[in-house]
Amino acid sequence: MAIQPLDDRIVVKVLEAKEVTKGGILLPDTAKEKPQEGKVVAVGEGKTLESGQIKAPKVKVGDRILFAKYGGTEITTNDGEELLIMKEEDVLAIVK
Repeated sequence: MAIQPLDDRIVVKVLEAKEVTKGGILLPDTAKEKPQEGKVVAVGEGKTLESGQIKAPKVKVGDRILFAKYGGTEITTNDGEELLIMKEEDVLAIVK
């Protein structure tokens, strides 16, 4: 299923939380923090300004991003893939 976000929204595939700490301790699902990192899989055309012009998004497909902890809306595709749809303003940084 292909998803095309509207306006200044983006679709993100959330990267899984780490299951093992740096010290080698295995974390159960209940102890894992909600992931805040993902990969952009689709981008809308951009934000419409009051003047009617469209401001192009700063992120592009393939970027690894850090986003607000509780930002966006979680969806599940017909294929069982879990994605997040969020506004570009919920993106905190692009990981280089």
